[in-house]
Amino acid sequence: MASTRAHADRTELLKNAGVVTTAIDGVMELSKGHRKSGLLLLGAAALSSRIPGLGTAASVLLRAYRRLR
Repeated sequence: MASTRAHADRTELLKNAGVVTTAIDGVMELSKGHRKSGLLLLGAAALSSRIPGLGTAASVLLRAYRRLR
């Protein structure tokens, strides 16, 4: 029983960490003057609380797009 609870706690912690890191990425983009990508990442962070992994996917895709551009 305790291991199931610990697993759920770790899952929630990782979910919250993904939201926070995506929000930080969005704020950093805004501070660099990249308004569209900053707003995209902040929106993805907000939605990531409902759809796990969305913020991380948005961040990775944005970085890949910039590298290939």
